[in-house]
Amino acid sequence: MDVAGITPTLRAKDYKSDVAPVWCPGCGHFAVLSAVTKALAHLKLAKERVAMISGIGCSSRLPAYVDAYGFHGIHGRALPIASGLKAARPDLTVIVAGGDGDGFSIGGNHFLHACRRNMDLTYIVMDNEVYGMTKGQASPTTQPDWAKSKLTPHGTGMRPFLPTAIALAAGASFIARGFAGDPNGLTKLLVEAIEHPGFAFLQVLSPCQTFRPEQKEWKHLVHPSDMAPTDDPVEAARFIQADDGMALGLLYVRRLPVWQPQNQATATTADLEREFAL
Repeated sequence: MDVAGITPTLRAKDYKSDVAPVWCPGCGHFAVLSAVTKALAHLKLAKERVAMISGIGCSSRLPAYVDAYGFHGIHGRALPIASGLKAARPDLTVIVAGGDGDGFSIGGNHFLHACRRNMDLTYIVMDNEVYGMTKGQASPTTQPDWAKSKLTPHGTGMRPFLPTAIALAAGASFIARGFAGDPNGLTKLLVEAIEHPGFAFLQVLSPCQTFRPEQKEWKHLVHPSDMAPTDDPVEAARFIQADDGMALGLLYVRRLPVWQPQNQATATTADLEREFAL
């Protein structure tokens, strides 16, 4: 995060735009919007030094509701757009928002390489295990036996995508999970993600009341992670693979080289080995 953009006067409500959200009543994304504005106010970031980039989907409406620079892109392409912006304007705090369908299906390849590239970006994925904007189809994170979509009336029969495990394997340097029903905890994680130098991935369990009403039970299932944040990828992998998908908190954080345009031609294999302590 570039502290040169700090301003001392703005409150959370000042970061909300005049555009009224059109999410369904009870949608978890309202809490994410609130956490974003609270985090920006906590960090005292000037509006003109913040850019929010999104793809397509219910969650990707977020930039319209934040009074900062924003770009509502195309399906699955939020991360390359954000990467280009950060490369051109490294002084900006760039926050990327999307959903499980946008980010892990059509955008899955970009997710992998954004993790390993480790540019200074914050990526918020609002995961409700469904394509909500297109009226309730199974997404990459949907459980295989969910059979309430007309497209998959017998379930998908496929194991779900594990976002935190994939992020770790692909090289993300900050991995955390929050819950829309825990607004204070979510705001804290988002502040930490924005302050982290490098690619910060924040999975947010964000219930869809319309197409996945059973997710109201998530408030009884989520729990704090019983592992302290680690910088050891082996330890993190062991925990993530045994996790029930409901553990909240910072799971993994490690200081790794941050990719910038000026270092792409000069970094040698030996340099990277020293930086990554391989």
